Amino acid sequence: MSVVAELLHAQGATVTGSDAVDSPNIHHLRALGIPSFIGHNAQQVPPHARIVVSTAVRDTNPELAAARARGQEVIHRSQALAIAAEGMDFIAVAGAHGKTTTSGMLAAALSATGADPSFAVGGVVTGFDTGAHLGGSNIFIAEADESDKSFLNYSPRIALVTNVEPDHLDNYGSREAFEQAFVDFAAKIVDGGLLVVCSDDEGAARLGKNYSETHGGRVASYGTKTPAMLDELGLWHAPDHAVITKRKLDASAASATVLYRDEEISLQLAIGGEHNLLNATGALLVGIELGVEPQEMARALGTFRGTGRRFEFRGEVDGKRIFDDYAHHPSEIVAALKQARIEAGDGHVLVLFQPHLFSRTQNFADRFAQAFQLADQVYFTDIFAAREDPVPGVTSALIADQVPGSKFVPDMVQAAKAMADQAQPGDLCMTVGAGSVTTMVPVILDRWKNGE
Repeated sequence: MSVVAELLHAQGATVTGSDAVDSPNIHHLRALGIPSFIGHNAQQVPPHARIVVSTAVRDTNPELAAARARGQEVIHRSQALAIAAEGMDFIAVAGAHGKTTTSGMLAAALSATGADPSFAVGGVVTGFDTGAHLGGSNIFIAEADESDKSFLNYSPRIALVTNVEPDHLDNYGSREAFEQAFVDFAAKIVDGGLLVVCSDDEGAARLGKNYSETHGGRVASYGTKTPAMLDELGLWHAPDHAVITKRKLDASAASATVLYRDEEISLQLAIGGEHNLLNATGALLVGIELGVEPQEMARALGTFRGTGRRFEFRGEVDGKRIFDDYAHHPSEIVAALKQARIEAGDGHVLVLFQPHLFSRTQNFADRFAQAFQLADQVYFTDIFAAREDPVPGVTSALIADQVPGSKFVPDMVQAAKAMADQAQPGDLCMTVGAGSVTTMVPVILDRWKNGE
């Protein structure tokens, strides 16, 4: 929501807003001159304003109820973003995982080439200190959210889909319904546009095949597997398929050679993780489609320094380090912990995890437990409900009971202090989750510094 507010403000609109609690986002918006209230009150709603809401805003919200009672227009944040991007070449980055990092990569890399794109990213892009920017070119990059089908409000020139791994089954009900939403999303690509998919992912490969064969649309694909390997596995790929080879992973860097259209393109990233080589290759293909020379786009991707809450280093005290990560799906946690193990070296990896949504905890408890086998110690705290009501019998214990040696500490502050106390010099601690667990980083650092 904050990036939408920032973009509309930059375009000259009069914007006000409110949130339930204070946050750095509120402070940022206020610094830009956008009045931002703490708490929801019907009197705060301008009587003639268009009202923008997220899916998390319930019908009982007093501001929303007052606006509807007055007959004011209410639109979703995705519709507001589409209005902000009207008339521009819209590039939508979608997928169950990797949206924020990949859209941030695109924004940073295209900016490094001098393109000056506008962008709306769900995290702070390092070097911009924000997730929103109104640029001077006709390019608009947006992270497209599949969780509530709001990505169907976009008509992109280019759609980059990092993966189609089922999630948000509370909304979709089945894998088939989840995948159909991506089929519908691809159908929104404008005539002559391009779909870019990662063929390493079965769902994304099926999406590329469907769009190519059913709609006759243009598709580019990428991944770590060669066309021959994909054919053997029965996975679809485009004639234009980029293969990631010669991969090398270090603690905070990654490199590879991408084979594309008979050219060898060297990627040298300033962030780690094999998943980020995949993300960068998808971004590379988008840049090439926009007319950037391949080697230039690759060099520009090397300038990207990450986004907030994506394996973000937050501090070190006496050899004990803390990283913060937004991971809230089993596959994301595996990727984050693989990177943590490389970063930790001989040290231990300790995790404080706050599950996000009762439905996700219930649906993926077994996979969460398997993912956390990569950590040396895990502290589980209470579930962050977000838009959901509690589900009887569903607690973090569904995961914790399957992870040997883990601890379920419902009180998040106490869990954070317990993890801080266990850490030794050389260890790497992580706060993980899409909810409020990020607020525990100062608690952990203070515990290390002052013992309180």
